[in-house]
Amino acid sequence: MDEEGQALLGPARCYATGSRSNMAAACRYWVVQFYSSSCGHCIGFAPTWRALAGDVRDWEPAIRIGVLDCGEEDNYETCKEYGIYYYPTFRYFKAFTKQFTTGENYKAGSDRELQTVRQMMIDFLQNHSQDSRPPACPPLDPVPSHDIATLFDKNNHHYTAIVFESNSSYVGREVILDLIQYENIVVKRALNSDKAFLEKLGITSIPSCYLIYPNGSRGLINILKPLRSFFSSYLKSLPGVRRKLLSQLPIPIKQNKEESTEIKQWKEFDKSKLYMADLESGLHYLLRVELATHKMLEGAELKTFKDFVTVIAKLFPGRQPVVKLLETLQEWLVSLPLDKIPYDAILDLVNNKMRISGIFLTNHVQWVGCQGSRPELRGYTCSLWKLFHTLTVQAAIRPKALINTGFEDNPQVVLQMMRRYIQHFFGCKACAQHFEEMAKESMESVKTLDKAVLWLWEKHNVVNNRLAGDLSEDPKFPKVQWPTPDLCPACHEEIKGLHSWNEAQVLQFLKHHYNNENILYKYIEGQTDSSEAELGDVKEKKEKSSPRKPSGNKENNNQEQQNMLDPKSKVLDRLIANDGPVKERNKNAVESVIHKETKQFVSFLGIGFSNIDMSLCVVLYVASSLFLMIMYFFFRMRSRRWKMKYYRPFV
Repeated sequence: MDEEGQALLGPARCYATGSRSNMAAACRYWVVQFYSSSCGHCIGFAPTWRALAGDVRDWEPAIRIGVLDCGEEDNYETCKEYGIYYYPTFRYFKAFTKQFTTGENYKAGSDRELQTVRQMMIDFLQNHSQDSRPPACPPLDPVPSHDIATLFDKNNHHYTAIVFESNSSYVGREVILDLIQYENIVVKRALNSDKAFLEKLGITSIPSCYLIYPNGSRGLINILKPLRSFFSSYLKSLPGVRRKLLSQLPIPIKQNKEESTEIKQWKEFDKSKLYMADLESGLHYLLRVELATHKMLEGAELKTFKDFVTVIAKLFPGRQPVVKLLETLQEWLVSLPLDKIPYDAILDLVNNKMRISGIFLTNHVQWVGCQGSRPELRGYTCSLWKLFHTLTVQAAIRPKALINTGFEDNPQVVLQMMRRYIQHFFGCKACAQHFEEMAKESMESVKTLDKAVLWLWEKHNVVNNRLAGDLSEDPKFPKVQWPTPDLCPACHEEIKGLHSWNEAQVLQFLKHHYNNENILYKYIEGQTDSSEAELGDVKEKKEKSSPRKPSGNKENNNQEQQNMLDPKSKVLDRLIANDGPVKERNKNAVESVIHKETKQFVSFLGIGFSNIDMSLCVVLYVASSLFLMIMYFFFRMRSRRWKMKYYRPFV
């Protein structure tokens, strides 16, 4: 987490922690951008945000710019707690907040220009009373004409600058904030409503700056251009005007260099192969990070998630523990007759809080073919493309896998799942809009499963072409048309001197590249024969050793401890308790679901038994009963024969 990201917790929690740095943060406002390093649009917006931070650096005693990367593993829980669904998300945080708050949303829409955001920051400051503003924030309201006249008669030991402007102008307020870190000068603003007063001062155009000197003299400043930068620069250069001493300013929050200097070891990989580590890491990020930001799934989101899990459970070519986890999740979702489901219940199953034997999914990212030259490049977006390419190919080579799912006759099934997932859950909204435009344009023309494979390949290349040279492009892995000639020479042709794709060869290449036989399991975590206890112990050790961030909701910790003792109550009973009123038919249905779930696993003192374990118990019980019956009849018959043998009739 960077400097601004660490400081984010200050305005919301300074009174809970009581640290000196957080107390300093509490005395100012914050505007924070929550972004994801996997969001290409966020990466493209980064230079604007950095420029804004530099542009308003002098405003820091009153309001400060911050960022938090929700794509960084250490920040997953924080972003979830703040309710961040999409990227980038902008939030304002007030000063002097005694209780935890998620801030106020800034809905910038498509207009995120530097000037627009800067003006919104001023509006945020001005929309609160002077009592609730940071101490370092000077008054931003205009001064009436009669108050300005009184300033002429005062003997001050400092400069007084008055910016005359229209009501809609922000120049005066920007200059006021530019000078708050400077001493021996006070800046005020006045409106141009009193025309007679302006004529008396000799002001003929606005904005204009009128300056009162410490010796009592005064006059209009002659500046080449009436711009904020010209006014601020001139006032800062006046004799005796200097920046305040460091001791007079709030204490800056310093970055923990030990955490930020960690460099992950580069993993050598074969670009002609598909790595299961990328697919499983992408699945982990999808289920535990991106989807988990939605606290409650209902309506179209719940339908999309159920269908998505059904399709991926049938087509994902993964290891048995991962496939079994997806199948268990799919069966569980189908069995629940609820209109909405809290995502914490889904996370409990993904994290195997019920201790079902034989299910497992890595709980951190391990990029191999998707690793970037810098941590913020490639990663999740790369793995998401690979995941959906794999699903389209698996649907084409194993069409019977979707039998009895309702999707068996739909050649667009994977594409539609991808479209709906990106629409409802993908964090980068600009990226989602671009994909939706491509889908509307030509997805309906896909009539076969093979065409679905080619459609996704073609659109992926369209995206590569659009992003070539973009800030989100990794210089070590440039955005090129794929597959490259070295991977598939037969895919490339020339017709009349122009490059052309041989789609038949491309389809053959894709079916080979994303097939099971081309998947490597190098660098992957865990083994398929890992027992339930081993996986559970590893999970517990990681949770105990990892530092937990302070939470504003203490009930979460209590619920987690309760979940280890009573997992069924977390997954099923809590759906009714925390989900508000539930219809009577749903109450009865949930009771039946509990009986169904007990067939799959029985919880006794926190120890879980799967349906396989229970089946083995039943088989052993029946076998032992049969064995005892056989032994009983055997000895019974043998006893009769013994009596007959030694029986002597009396004469």
